[in-house]
Amino acid sequence: MAYKSLATFIDKLEAAGELVRIKTFVDPVLEIAEITDRVSKTPDRNKALLFENTGTDYPLLINGMGSEKRMCIALGVDNLDEVANEIEDLFLKLTGPKNGLLEKLAMLPQLGKFASWMPKVVSGRGACQEVVMNEPNLDKLPILKCWPKDGGRFITLPSIHTKDPNNNIRNIGMYRMQVFTPTMTGMHWHKHKVSAKHFTEYKKLGKKMPVAVAIGGDPVYTYSATAPLPENVDEYMLAGFLRKKRVELVKCITQPEIEVPADADFIIEGYVDPEEELIWEGPFGDHTGYYSLPDWYPRFHVTAITHKKEAVYPATIVGIPPQEDAWLGKATERIFLAPIKMTMVPEIEDMNMPVEGVFHNLVITSIDKEYAGQGQKVMNAMWGAGQMMFNKILAITDKQIDINDYETLTKYVFDNLNPATDIYFSQGPMDVLDHSCSKLGFGGKMCIDGTRKQEEEISEPLTPYVPNSNLSASNILQAFSEIKSINVNLALKKSIPVVFVSVQKERKGHVKELHQKLCALPEMKGIKMVLYVEHTVNAEDIADTLWRLCNNLDPKRDHFYNDEQNIIGLDGTRKTKELDGFERPWPNIIAADNATIKSVDEKWKDLNLGKLIVSPSLKYQPQMYGEEAAIEDGL
Repeated sequence: MAYKSLATFIDKLEAAGELVRIKTFVDPVLEIAEITDRVSKTPDRNKALLFENTGTDYPLLINGMGSEKRMCIALGVDNLDEVANEIEDLFLKLTGPKNGLLEKLAMLPQLGKFASWMPKVVSGRGACQEVVMNEPNLDKLPILKCWPKDGGRFITLPSIHTKDPNNNIRNIGMYRMQVFTPTMTGMHWHKHKVSAKHFTEYKKLGKKMPVAVAIGGDPVYTYSATAPLPENVDEYMLAGFLRKKRVELVKCITQPEIEVPADADFIIEGYVDPEEELIWEGPFGDHTGYYSLPDWYPRFHVTAITHKKEAVYPATIVGIPPQEDAWLGKATERIFLAPIKMTMVPEIEDMNMPVEGVFHNLVITSIDKEYAGQGQKVMNAMWGAGQMMFNKILAITDKQIDINDYETLTKYVFDNLNPATDIYFSQGPMDVLDHSCSKLGFGGKMCIDGTRKQEEEISEPLTPYVPNSNLSASNILQAFSEIKSINVNLALKKSIPVVFVSVQKERKGHVKELHQKLCALPEMKGIKMVLYVEHTVNAEDIADTLWRLCNNLDPKRDHFYNDEQNIIGLDGTRKTKELDGFERPWPNIIAADNATIKSVDEKWKDLNLGKLIVSPSLKYQPQMYGEEAAIEDGL
């Protein structure tokens, strides 16, 4: 389904009971983000929010795709798997054997569909250029500051258009943009991104790089800018396929080399000069739930801002999950399952990226296993597949297991797991935002092979875990003063041999030493894995424990075995220079400040959002490492 405007999408959300209009003034600096964080973390009250009084001429839409239902509305489907099924069907038709002339001719309509999805440049100006600011000024837009230690205001849903100067091939990506002046932002493209490669090519040529930023329009544009497409595949072809209508583009006014969607709400035109000094950008409260640390990035200079007459400014926040980005990630998980199956890893049955893993940190796959070692074959293929190279923890199971039923999945995996032989470690490129790596963008990976083992893969018989009634959380807490909380419920109540421990580290090698002592307890016999997080985390809260572990763990560096009991330990505590020899700054977790919480509490009754939702940040403030965005000295 094609939306002719963002306003049309808003009307659709409202008709479906998925949108709340807020007429009271809410400050784009911190308050909008705090309200959105509360709503997005309250499942039965999670709605899109339209802030109609932002202190500017423009309303602001946020959390528009912040649930599975709203993500489906954005893509015009009843179920996200519809898109994957359609891609798979189309792929089979186009690649299947064509023996006769009639069969080949029968494919012409399918090829015609391809042509109808391709973007088209139209003449004249588009609706996105109905209003041209006399003097471009970013301060006139309701740009958010999301979290207290952010470096400033950030444009959070920009579709950034660049072109390769050598072949003129377009790329659309989504990278945050910190506002420094009314006409200058940072351009936060990582070294792995296509736009960064375009920047390098312009630098070689000694030319300024034209850039255009589209904001709003059909929500499919926003999704397509986030999609992990292969290089040289036009994001607007994907958008055309998803909306079943081609994207019409118009040339920018001051940067005519770049074309943008005619029906976007805002267009910000400008350039990046590769010869110019970089700017210190950040910090920023990121999708990992931690502040991403500041670094040097290019400057983007604004040459024009245009917009629709009735423009709506869309934005998003990211932070401790769940947030709206979780559902963009879920769409990618479903949409790109078919291409992965049909081009790279045909044995994959299903894939799941749990919210706690913030996309790349934790990926679960089920496979149709036919031979010994097939799990490792899948592991290597996936770690070599596009953005899957950033995956940190990969868990593999058999096709008959529902990987969305976490209890059944976990029990099956551990019933089929020998920690000594079925967990594999590697290293390679990691997301630049992964703060656990000893070196920026390079770190360890782990694969847990939870498939049923064939004869060649078994070194000793595997037997299901039988709960030991002597395993007592209270006894362990009494025995080890450094353990502040422990969760043995999975082992005792679900027969899943995993224990969660929050520990206060006090000396070098403390967690490894504790692991050996803990595993020596007779009641730990049969346990296969112990997960360690820092003492401020409640080990009874499994979702938070997994979120912290996945962020803070470099699997290759931070694992250790107890050989006697065959128990692996994973150290998901914060790493410091003093105790761990960790040389990089360690980022803080994200939480709102008390002043913002108080301000939102006081105006809640006027927001049309019902009973007060308590700030989620109150839960996380005690877990912070002081007040700053990072601990610079690692201590």
